[in-house]
Amino acid sequence: MYHRTVRRAWLRAAAALLVCCAPLLSCAGREAANEVAVWTYDSFNSEWGPGPEAARIFTEQTGIALRWVNHGDAGELLSRLLIEGEEAGADIILGLDQNLADRALASGFFEAYTPVGAERIFPELVLDPSFRLIPFDYSYFAIVYDSELVPVPPASLEDLTKAEFRGRLILMDPRTSSPGLGFLAWTQEIYGEAWPDYWRRLRPSILTVAEGWGSGYGLFTSGEAPLVLSYTTSPGYHLEYEGTERFQAAIFSQGHPLQIEAAGLLKTAKNRANAEAFLNFMLGDDFQNLIPLSNWMYPVIPAELPESFRINPKSEKALRPRPPTEGDLDRWAALFQG
Repeated sequence: MYHRTVRRAWLRAAAALLVCCAPLLSCAGREAANEVAVWTYDSFNSEWGPGPEAARIFTEQTGIALRWVNHGDAGELLSRLLIEGEEAGADIILGLDQNLADRALASGFFEAYTPVGAERIFPELVLDPSFRLIPFDYSYFAIVYDSELVPVPPASLEDLTKAEFRGRLILMDPRTSSPGLGFLAWTQEIYGEAWPDYWRRLRPSILTVAEGWGSGYGLFTSGEAPLVLSYTTSPGYHLEYEGTERFQAAIFSQGHPLQIEAAGLLKTAKNRANAEAFLNFMLGDDFQNLIPLSNWMYPVIPAELPESFRINPKSEKALRPRPPTEGDLDRWAALFQG
């Protein structure tokens, strides 16, 4: 009798507790369902990047909270996803590029989703017809230089090996940085199987190999070296915010690799509807118009560009090198360890 009485009392107490907590549980459920978690690279969600303003506009329009999670540079972003897999806890990965696309898609983690506005994407930028990866911006890799310190800029990859540039070039690690990976692919495109020989000749020119673009470009702007791997769109930043044309992008007759950045919906997304809403927003005018003056890339849809983009040079030859393999990365690392 005692046990039955205690059990009935416990059940009544539990029922009362559930009734009292029901509003809280309901609220918590709504909070969990009213967000979207997006993994990205550090500079995208920095105070000067498009992340904070994109989140503000998206939440204002939809009522959905946008939770950014930063993971270094794009290479680190993909590595983290491959390690954590289905336990990643993200709805969307934003910031992978075409050099990382094959590894990303081979993982099987991405879900096909054709967002509203996909038909507006410039056709040459589409990475995957099923839109497991959805382009959101693009630009071209280039060597940016300080024209006050380098009056005659390099005109080719080969020029970078000249003695006059010894210790004056900042690059990024291709194992962790998408620009670093893009530069390695660039050298492979131009030199073919002889690319390791090129890197041996280039090594004296390299001051340092930064982990990511943000740290590398920060060294450049602080005056550590007058040459840095960046983008043809970087000079526009300095004109827009510093009012100077001092920093220029060197144009090589061999051509410049195109970089296409993309976002993808994960199959394990817990907030699927909210994630789809964000991807639709990503291809809308509000998001795309943020790209030029905050991420310093080009929108993937027709859009009016800011006046400061007039300083950004155009390459007459857009390159689409094959992505370096894991073996290529190992060979590259061995060149710097020997």
